[in-house]
Amino acid sequence: MSTLLHVVDAFTATPFSGNPAAVCRLPAPRSATWMQLVAREMNLSETAFVHPIAGGWSLRWFTPTTEIALCGHATLASAHALCETGALPANEPARFSNKSGWLTCRREGAWIEMDFPALQVKAATVPAELLAGLTITPSFVGFTGCRWLVEVSSEQMVRAAT
Repeated sequence: MSTLLHVVDAFTATPFSGNPAAVCRLPAPRSATWMQLVAREMNLSETAFVHPIAGGWSLRWFTPTTEIALCGHATLASAHALCETGALPANEPARFSNKSGWLTCRREGAWIEMDFPALQVKAATVPAELLAGLTITPSFVGFTGCRWLVEVSSEQMVRAAT
């Protein structure tokens, strides 16, 4: 069975620039193993997999090596691909269900706007590798479940980080 893949350059109107993501529209879910193999074959930072569900679309993102919880540019690429192929009417928002909850994208003229989730930051113990890599002493370290937040006491500390 053949599967159509789109490569979309997010954040640009110029081909072969921006931030590329592959988008694979499926009629139904596929296994994580199959999606991982496709993402590895595409060898882009992310490959998005979408299929219709009640209330919108299911959306999952894979790097060449692993599934990730959230990817902004591949979400925008997915909304663009659905609109451009006619799978989603241009005046209808794209609603995506994913591991981070629901994300909504809307056309605003030539642009696509996305409601990005506000992830709660919880204080966390600093991993030794993170601290060693920063070469600075943070005043606060938090984790959102997928991203680290490091607060420092001054702009000079940011500039001094290597």
